[in-house]
Amino acid sequence: MIQAIISMPHPHFKRIAYTPPSRSRGPRLPLRHPRRRRRSSGRFQNIVPKLFAVFGVGAVVAFLLGLGLFAWYSRDLPDPSNLTHRATEATTRIYDRTGKTLLYQIHGDQKRTPVSLGSLPDSVKNATIVAEDRDFYHHNGFDITGIVRAALLNIFSSGTQGGSTITQQLVKNTIVGGEKKYSRKIKELILAYRIEQQFSKDQILEMYLNSVPYGGSAYGVEAAANRYFAKSAKDLTVAESAVLASLLKAPSSLSPYGGNKNRLIERQHYILDEMARLGYLTDEQKKTDEAEALTFAPLRDTIVAPHFVFYVQSLLGQKYGDQYVETGGLKIITTVDAKMQAAAEDAVKTGAERNAERYGGNNGALVALDPKTGQILSMVGSRDYFDESIDGNVNVALQPRQPGSSFKPIAYATAFMRGFTPSTVLFDVATTFVGGAAPYQPVDYDGKERGPLTIRQALAGSLNIPAVKILYLTGIDNVLNEAERLGYTTLGDRSRFGLSLVLGGGEVKLLEHVAAFQAFANNGVYHPPVAILRVEDANGNVLESFEPQSTQALPTEVARQMANVLSDNNARSYVFGPSSPLILSDRPVAAKTGTTNDFRDGWTVGFTPSLVAGVWTGNNDNSSMHKGADGVVVAAPIWHAFMQQALKGTPVESFPAPQPIQQTGNPALYGEVPSTTTVVIDKASGKLATDFTPPEYRETKTFPQLHSILYYINPANPTGPSPEHPEDDQNFVSWEAGVQAWATAHGETVGVTAPTQYDDVHTAENQPQLIVTEPAPGQTVRGTNLTITTVATAPRGIKAITYFLDGKELTTSNSSGNTSVPFPTGTSVGFHVLKVEAADDVGNKKVIERNFNYIP
Repeated sequence: MIQAIISMPHPHFKRIAYTPPSRSRGPRLPLRHPRRRRRSSGRFQNIVPKLFAVFGVGAVVAFLLGLGLFAWYSRDLPDPSNLTHRATEATTRIYDRTGKTLLYQIHGDQKRTPVSLGSLPDSVKNATIVAEDRDFYHHNGFDITGIVRAALLNIFSSGTQGGSTITQQLVKNTIVGGEKKYSRKIKELILAYRIEQQFSKDQILEMYLNSVPYGGSAYGVEAAANRYFAKSAKDLTVAESAVLASLLKAPSSLSPYGGNKNRLIERQHYILDEMARLGYLTDEQKKTDEAEALTFAPLRDTIVAPHFVFYVQSLLGQKYGDQYVETGGLKIITTVDAKMQAAAEDAVKTGAERNAERYGGNNGALVALDPKTGQILSMVGSRDYFDESIDGNVNVALQPRQPGSSFKPIAYATAFMRGFTPSTVLFDVATTFVGGAAPYQPVDYDGKERGPLTIRQALAGSLNIPAVKILYLTGIDNVLNEAERLGYTTLGDRSRFGLSLVLGGGEVKLLEHVAAFQAFANNGVYHPPVAILRVEDANGNVLESFEPQSTQALPTEVARQMANVLSDNNARSYVFGPSSPLILSDRPVAAKTGTTNDFRDGWTVGFTPSLVAGVWTGNNDNSSMHKGADGVVVAAPIWHAFMQQALKGTPVESFPAPQPIQQTGNPALYGEVPSTTTVVIDKASGKLATDFTPPEYRETKTFPQLHSILYYINPANPTGPSPEHPEDDQNFVSWEAGVQAWATAHGETVGVTAPTQYDDVHTAENQPQLIVTEPAPGQTVRGTNLTITTVATAPRGIKAITYFLDGKELTTSNSSGNTSVPFPTGTSVGFHVLKVEAADDVGNKKVIERNFNYIP
């Protein structure tokens, strides 16, 4: 029907009379149902014709509406015969934050070199058809099934789905543009059909291949072959043809010059697989083509801040579509500061070249943000975008890398939220952590132990053992929850993480890492990183403009405490020295370094109240730098050089001082633990006495205090009282052992410290069992002797059974049985109290008292 409508004369349609099809009734079949059912069936037969009538009227209305709709949109459509005279698309330009410095023209002057279809290798045509329109040679310009499927997906899903054929794309690229309106789609359908009537399939494919955008200023396959492979399209290999076909889907986001080269290769392999499946290649040819090494020509367009520019272009493409971004004549005002960008590029290039020579680390990246807005002021993804030897076009600022100790502030900030303070004391001693898949024993960077330290000292000095302890005390899930609030997106699979998380065991992106540190610089307020201030269309209409977004990711006081600790040069001097690259000579600054295992990554992230910047150093292939390539050595000098230059001539700012901490919780949180402790011990075991400890075995003693923090703090409730049974924590014994071993090594006597375990000698299980069968309760006893019959047992054996009459000892035996004891002289007539006491060798006792009546 659509094809018939499109092909009709326009812009006016002749009046069409519609006659409903006649309905004939067939012979009636005999009914075999009861009368009641016959009446029901009759009603049903009366309804059916009415329903058909309603549907028929609906079909007529829909048909007439369709006629009117297509007639309306057919008005004033351009003549497809003039495809070769179409207007050139407008250039999209990207500027710095002032709108004066041009960073890049997304396609500028279009580079086109028309070629004939016959001059192209079959692989170009086949790969394009497989990638974009497999039914190209079998449809009349559009695919109804694809259109319906795309429409349904657009309605019922959050994204958008294309349903365009090659002919439709040709119309969009050359005639109607890429405006996202249904009216444009209708015009596109009409024109696609007309083109199919006027041109052969090969002519359409040739026009398409000579006009389609492949990214940047490359329009048409010849320009694309020259841009990406420095060759003519006629010389393209099958593998290269599949790459160019892959770019058609999203030339910006799949560009080999951005950070998504792997995604481009994945799509290339998919297209080669499909070409083999559809018979364009044999399996052997496919394997050979997939294995072909691709060499991309260097990108030498005039461009400033290339990594940042392509990041912006990718963001725009995701929102507006690559086609509109590349041909829509947009004006993009970005957040980047041209002077800061130049300073960042210079610092990274100089520092990375020095690192390559001295430490075998040939690359670096830097990101700087305004912590008050989240605006990206500079982004350097490598030391040289155009250096293929280091994969310079890869934007490392957007790649997940292990952050080393630079992640510690996230864990400590979470601990502060749970009540810990910079004054909390942790022991930096060799400690084994249990409860994971295997025992874990972290070490500090230099293998030393420093004993008791405050959190301020431990964090400022970047010590590993206290950091792992704070993660255990705070909880991995709590830290990951806070990381999510601070904008990290790479830590979603929590099953991967253990206690090494605090030492950089989870990969993060430099951009997100720097963005998280904003909260420390800005009273706990987090801003999502922003790269675009304003977007204008070709007519100057504002499509979008920057609107600040923020969340209170950290309590204000926690952020201020963190800034206070990280800017305390005195606190870190015992490790880094007083004159490290982590300080600026003219103003306060906070900073944290990080180094990963085997020196694969070196980090420094630091901030003032108005600028936060982070630096990564290392090798793109994840190979190790030389030993000694710590973050403070390879990354901090780059960070220092950038901060000095970026802040030159700006007002000096100080961090807001945190409020004095109110001591309302457990004293240990504030570093206050008693130097001595007084306890009651059980003399038999030397451990803490229990209710079963006999009085004669109880002894009160005072000891010097030396315990791990688990003795004072319950991780489940840090601000609550000290745990009654700290040994219930699975790590208590190993943490205490580490403290005691350190104390012994430093001249302390382990034996003089108070015990932490409870007595296991005087217990309920060790109590003797005793039965007195004679005399029976209330029994009358006559004569001069008292006969006592007992049965006594004990796990440790019976040492003595002692008999008392009215509180006075009568006799003692070492076994149970029958015992006859003379009544003491003067025993009066009447009731008396017999007490029998069975005891083992350590004083565990069982006592039974019995009243009896005495008559001489």
